[in-house]
Amino acid sequence: MTSYTITVNGKSYEVTVQKKKESSTTSVSIPTPVGAGKNPVVPAVKSSSTVGDEGEKILAPMPGRIIEIKVGVGDSVERGQELLIMEAMKMNNPILAVNGGVISKLFVKVNDPVQSGQSLISIR
Repeated sequence: MTSYTITVNGKSYEVTVQKKKESSTTSVSIPTPVGAGKNPVVPAVKSSSTVGDEGEKILAPMPGRIIEIKVGVGDSVERGQELLIMEAMKMNNPILAVNGGVISKLFVKVNDPVQSGQSLISIR
């Protein structure tokens, strides 16, 4: 364990950090945020499995409501491209493509409420 002093808004906190043991979970690569100072970039969560020809599912990172969809079925997308905008906690959060590919299915439409972990889009 390693101890650190962290200062947040002028107040110091003592924290102890313990290194995690190696695990067998898959890590998700998150694109570099674009447009610092604008709305924060909320990384999309990809599922760990694929279903038939649908491809890799992009999951909602938190509960919210879909306010804009920027892609359609058959569109080619690149890693880090904005797929949709989700309103959560009174903020507009862009959901980005974790990997490039072709949109194979849209599971949501504008104004749909979504829950954390719900399928939003499939990319193959």
